[in-house]
Amino acid sequence: MLKVNYTALILLVVLVVASPVAASSDSDTYPKILEMPWDHSPITVLIDDNNVPPHYSPTYRVQVEAALEYWEEGGNGKLNFTPVFEIVETADADITIKWVENLEEITGAPEGVAGFCRPCILDEKYLRAEIVLEVGNFEGFAWRQYGDSNMYEISKHEIGHALGLAHSSDKRDIMYPTYEQRDNLNPLLLESTRPFLIIGATAALIVVGFLFISWRLHKRKREQIEQEIFGEGEK
Repeated sequence: MLKVNYTALILLVVLVVASPVAASSDSDTYPKILEMPWDHSPITVLIDDNNVPPHYSPTYRVQVEAALEYWEEGGNGKLNFTPVFEIVETADADITIKWVENLEEITGAPEGVAGFCRPCILDEKYLRAEIVLEVGNFEGFAWRQYGDSNMYEISKHEIGHALGLAHSSDKRDIMYPTYEQRDNLNPLLLESTRPFLIIGATAALIVVGFLFISWRLHKRKREQIEQEIFGEGEK
């Protein structure tokens, strides 16, 4: 009986000690700048696609809008609220999103930084937040344009900061401070070559269609000749 009591006591101590550790581990892995950064809803967003750098692609706005939807639909599951965004065209928006050619050259940002969020905080609330995204970065000695998948991931990460999330230590989380090339498709190059791709694809379909029709005609003619030559003998 005494042995059982000691066992129960040990289990109780383990549970008491482990509980705060378990509770704090999530906040350590997914820290927050603020729990509730905005005191109103919807959160207005200005996507500045007027003052853009030379290599800006119109498809980048689409990726930002998709990133906003990602957080409206729950994001990484670490928010204590469900954000609702309203895209506006006014300069006094809660969140402003804009692009620069390259953060290293424009702002002196460290190598590998593809975007940043700069919130203005007063009394534990965000007054506004500015998100700056670059359209490309250097790989060795060459500057390289970001593809749409890259822009989507970068946008999700920076919007997460605008919603009060800090950098995560979970490498699988969108808020983990890293950047990986997810595609090598230059959206501007793709857009400029689209007419040629369409023409090429159309020409290829025409050639394939012509060859198919020629093959069918040849087959039919051969069947007619065979019927004329061998038809009587087969009867």
